[in-house]
Amino acid sequence: MSSVLTMVLRSDSRLRVRPFESEVALLTYIRIAPVDVLVVDLDRDGESAAGIVAALRADRGIVREDFQAIALTRTVTTALREKSIAAGIDEVIVKPMSPRHLLERVIARLERERPFVLAPRYRGPERRNRLPGTRPANHGRRLGDNVVELFPENA
Repeated sequence: MSSVLTMVLRSDSRLRVRPFESEVALLTYIRIAPVDVLVVDLDRDGESAAGIVAALRADRGIVREDFQAIALTRTVTTALREKSIAAGIDEVIVKPMSPRHLLERVIARLERERPFVLAPRYRGPERRNRLPGTRPANHGRRLGDNVVELFPENA
Protein backbone atom coordinates (compact mmCIF):
# COMPACT_ATOMS: atom_id res chain seq x y z
CA MET A 1 0.00 0.00 0.00
CA SER A 2 2.85 2.40 0.71
CA SER A 3 3.92 2.11 -2.95
CA VAL A 4 0.46 3.18 -4.12
CA LEU A 5 0.36 6.09 -1.68
CA THR A 6 3.84 7.18 -2.73
CA MET A 7 2.88 7.02 -6.40
CA VAL A 8 -0.25 9.14 -5.87
CA LEU A 9 1.61 11.71 -3.78
CA ARG A 10 4.35 11.91 -6.43
CA SER A 11 1.69 12.63 -9.08
CA ASP A 12 1.63 16.21 -7.78
CA SER A 13 4.73 17.88 -9.22
CA ARG A 14 4.86 20.35 -6.30
CA LEU A 15 5.69 17.54 -3.86
CA ARG A 16 8.97 15.76 -3.25
CA VAL A 17 8.08 12.41 -1.75
CA ARG A 18 10.57 10.21 0.06
CA PRO A 19 9.44 6.81 1.41
CA PHE A 20 11.51 5.33 4.24
CA GLU A 21 11.87 1.64 5.05
CA SER A 22 13.27 2.20 8.53
CA GLU A 23 13.36 4.71 11.37
CA VAL A 24 17.13 5.04 10.88
CA ALA A 25 16.67 6.10 7.25
CA LEU A 26 14.01 8.65 8.25
CA LEU A 27 16.13 10.04 11.07
CA THR A 28 19.17 10.36 8.80
CA TYR A 29 17.16 12.19 6.14
CA ILE A 30 15.29 14.54 8.51
CA ARG A 31 18.61 15.63 10.03
CA ILE A 32 20.00 16.78 6.65
CA ALA A 33 16.88 17.94 4.78
CA PRO A 34 13.75 19.84 5.82
CA VAL A 35 10.52 17.83 5.97
CA ASP A 36 7.24 19.73 5.76
CA VAL A 37 4.75 16.87 6.21
CA LEU A 38 5.43 13.41 7.60
CA VAL A 39 2.89 10.62 6.96
CA VAL A 40 3.07 7.66 9.35
CA ASP A 41 1.06 4.46 9.80
CA LEU A 42 -0.02 3.91 13.40
CA ASP A 43 -0.87 0.25 12.66
CA ARG A 44 2.59 -0.81 11.51
CA ASP A 45 4.80 -3.32 13.27
CA GLY A 46 7.88 -2.33 15.17
CA GLU A 47 8.28 0.85 17.16
CA SER A 48 5.15 2.90 17.59
CA ALA A 49 4.71 5.52 14.86
CA ALA A 50 3.43 7.92 17.52
CA GLY A 51 6.65 7.24 19.44
CA ILE A 52 8.69 8.03 16.34
CA VAL A 53 6.85 11.34 15.85
CA ALA A 54 7.32 12.20 19.53
CA ALA A 55 11.04 11.40 19.31
CA LEU A 56 11.40 13.55 16.19
CA ARG A 57 9.55 16.41 17.90
CA ALA A 58 12.04 16.22 20.79
CA ASP A 59 15.11 15.92 18.53
CA ARG A 60 16.83 19.29 18.22
CA GLY A 61 19.16 17.96 15.53
CA ILE A 62 16.54 17.90 12.79
CA VAL A 63 16.49 20.62 10.14
CA ARG A 64 12.84 21.62 10.47
CA GLU A 65 11.28 21.17 13.91
CA ASP A 66 7.83 22.46 12.92
CA PHE A 67 7.01 19.66 10.46
CA GLN A 68 3.40 18.51 10.32
CA ALA A 69 2.44 14.89 10.97
CA ILE A 70 -0.44 12.94 9.46
CA ALA A 71 -1.13 9.47 10.87
CA LEU A 72 -3.05 6.63 9.25
CA THR A 73 -4.92 4.06 11.35
CA ARG A 74 -7.72 1.49 11.14
CA THR A 75 -9.55 2.72 14.25
CA VAL A 76 -9.42 5.71 16.53
CA THR A 77 -9.70 4.92 20.22
CA THR A 78 -9.47 7.24 23.19
CA ALA A 79 -6.01 5.84 23.97
CA LEU A 80 -4.85 6.36 20.38
CA ARG A 81 -6.21 9.91 20.37
CA GLU A 82 -4.36 10.73 23.62
CA LYS A 83 -1.16 9.12 22.33
CA SER A 84 -1.44 11.10 19.07
CA ILE A 85 -1.98 14.35 20.93
CA ALA A 86 1.00 13.71 23.21
CA ALA A 87 3.20 12.86 20.20
CA GLY A 88 2.30 16.06 18.37
CA ILE A 89 0.45 14.41 15.49
CA ASP A 90 -1.61 17.00 13.64
CA GLU A 91 -4.21 14.82 11.94
CA VAL A 92 -5.37 11.21 11.93
CA ILE A 93 -6.94 9.64 8.83
CA VAL A 94 -8.95 6.45 9.21
CA LYS A 95 -8.13 3.62 6.78
CA PRO A 96 -9.20 2.47 4.31
CA MET A 97 -9.11 5.77 2.50
CA SER A 98 -8.57 6.85 -1.06
CA PRO A 99 -4.94 7.64 -1.88
CA ARG A 100 -6.27 10.82 -3.55
CA HIS A 101 -7.80 11.77 -0.20
CA LEU A 102 -4.37 11.54 1.41
CA LEU A 103 -2.98 13.75 -1.36
CA GLU A 104 -5.71 16.33 -0.68
CA ARG A 105 -4.94 16.30 3.05
CA VAL A 106 -1.19 16.69 2.50
CA ILE A 107 -1.75 19.67 0.20
CA ALA A 108 -4.25 21.20 2.63
CA ARG A 109 -1.68 20.88 5.42
CA LEU A 110 0.98 22.56 3.28
CA GLU A 111 -1.29 25.45 2.36
CA ARG A 112 -2.44 26.19 5.91
CA GLU A 113 -0.43 28.32 8.29
CA ARG A 114 -0.58 27.04 11.84
CA PRO A 115 1.02 28.03 15.13
CA PHE A 116 3.75 25.76 16.44
CA VAL A 117 5.05 25.45 20.01
CA LEU A 118 8.70 24.82 20.87
CA ALA A 119 8.60 24.49 24.65
CA PRO A 120 10.66 22.35 27.05
CA ARG A 121 7.85 19.85 27.75
CA TYR A 122 5.99 19.97 24.45
CA ARG A 123 6.98 20.51 20.83
CA GLY A 124 4.20 20.38 18.28
CA PRO A 125 1.02 22.03 17.05
CA GLU A 126 -0.48 24.77 19.22
CA ARG A 127 -3.19 23.25 21.38
CA ARG A 128 -3.56 25.64 24.31
CA ASN A 129 -6.76 27.17 22.91
CA ARG A 130 -8.59 23.84 23.43
CA LEU A 131 -10.69 23.36 26.52
CA PRO A 132 -10.42 19.91 28.13
CA GLY A 133 -13.47 17.75 27.60
CA THR A 134 -14.90 19.73 24.70
CA ARG A 135 -15.47 18.33 21.25
CA PRO A 136 -14.69 20.45 18.20
CA ALA A 137 -17.61 21.55 16.06
CA ASN A 138 -18.08 20.11 12.58
CA HIS A 139 -16.10 22.67 10.54
CA GLY A 140 -17.37 21.99 7.04
CA ARG A 141 -16.67 18.27 7.17
CA ARG A 142 -18.93 16.02 5.16
CA LEU A 143 -20.82 13.18 6.74
CA GLY A 144 -18.70 10.08 6.18
CA ASP A 145 -15.45 12.01 5.87
CA ASN A 146 -12.79 9.69 7.21
CA VAL A 147 -10.46 12.38 8.53
CA VAL A 148 -10.31 12.80 12.27
CA GLU A 149 -8.77 16.23 12.72
CA LEU A 150 -7.37 16.33 16.22
CA PHE A 151 -7.13 20.10 16.45
CA PRO A 152 -9.28 22.03 13.99
CA GLU A 153 -8.44 25.70 13.62
CA ASN A 154 -11.39 27.47 15.30
CA ALA A 155 -12.34 24.92 17.92
